[in-house]
Amino acid sequence: MKFTRHPFSSPVLVTISRHFLTSSLLYFCAMTAQEELIIGLVSISDRASQGVYQDEGIPALEEWLRKAIASPSWKTVTRLLPDERAVIESALKELVDRDGCHLVLTTGGTGPAQRDVTPDATLAIADKVMPGFGEQMRQVSLKFVPTAILSRQVGVIRKQALILNLPGQPKAIRETLEGVKGPNGEQIVPGVFAAVPYCIDLIGGPYIETNEAVVKAFRPKSAIRPKKP
Repeated sequence: MKFTRHPFSSPVLVTISRHFLTSSLLYFCAMTAQEELIIGLVSISDRASQGVYQDEGIPALEEWLRKAIASPSWKTVTRLLPDERAVIESALKELVDRDGCHLVLTTGGTGPAQRDVTPDATLAIADKVMPGFGEQMRQVSLKFVPTAILSRQVGVIRKQALILNLPGQPKAIRETLEGVKGPNGEQIVPGVFAAVPYCIDLIGGPYIETNEAVVKAFRPKSAIRPKKP
């Protein structure tokens, strides 16, 4: 009896098939990694960093982000720092340059007191200043407290990352990110996070979709991707 070897058992074809599968898997992994959003969270407080009291800034940010971000998958890299300008500058550079963060949110240290140096450190490591973010944060906060004019919060870009200074109190963090809403949930003054996804688009980061019940991201029609089925 004569046996005929199946053509697909050819060593060349097997090698090509294996190469194709390996390449496809590597491409899938690369695309998945590329779409992951990396967020740096930095809480700045002398006393919290010394253990005098428990930090509330990072937990508040993580809780809000879990509610607000619908996609893509995301992870955080956190830092709890004293109000030391050199330490803050070093941490911000490390989060962007080494850890690859697309978004860095700081909390605390934005007032006029002598030890409040977060905006100064942020500006020192910036490639571009985005003044609209600071202006809008103060606009939102002024709807709640007149002392919002004392805030020196800034927004900047460093390489592939957007860095925003937020207030130190959890309630103020949420208000700044979400904005001012009416009794029926209608938006009166937009929060700053509405502009964050499109800004991340423009500097080459992952495409962020939000939970519109929390905050609705704004993009020009030409920049909106079709929703995945």
